[in-house]
Amino acid sequence: MELILQIILLIVGFVLLIKGADLFVDGASNVAYNLKIPTIIVGLKIVAFGTSAPEAAVSITSA
Repeated sequence: MELILQIILLIVGFVLLIKGADLFVDGASNVAYNLKIPTIIVGLKIVAFGTSAPEAAVSITSA
């Protein structure tokens, strides 16, 4: 029973992760469109920072 709950939570976590990443990229694209800047700039700067920030936060916290 506990194994089934863990598998369900794992699947829910993956679904939330995928949905969150999708919303993040869509939001970044909308920012680029509204500010009239090329989406490649957003892809290289904002999205790169957004994906690296959690790793940096964990590294700083654990140091």
